[in-house]
Amino acid sequence: MSEDDGDVMVVSLTTEVKEAGVGNVGKQIWHEMTAGVGFWGTLRPLIAVALAIIPFLFLGQHFNRKHRKSFDFFFLQIPLSFTLILWIGLYVWSIFDAWKDSSILVADNSGP
Repeated sequence: MSEDDGDVMVVSLTTEVKEAGVGNVGKQIWHEMTAGVGFWGTLRPLIAVALAIIPFLFLGQHFNRKHRKSFDFFFLQIPLSFTLILWIGLYVWSIFDAWKDSSILVADNSGP
């Protein structure tokens, strides 16, 4: 397209300038700390991990309403307890899995 066609597109953007008051700074810090998902959204994965750290019960999965997965992990730990290394792997995986599922729940609930 050449300049002789006469079709010119003008794009103008308006900028909103806010005063850097204490309230705006505090609001921005809060938004950065909570990743825009609110206080509960940031605490939910931490609570899921704290519950998942309790050995043998897999409460992090129950907290995320993944009851079937929790029962599966519970019954899977019985044969794995004979080999301590495999049980530790299941235990660490359940902590990571509780955090991951909780983060997904928060992301799904905070969408546009």
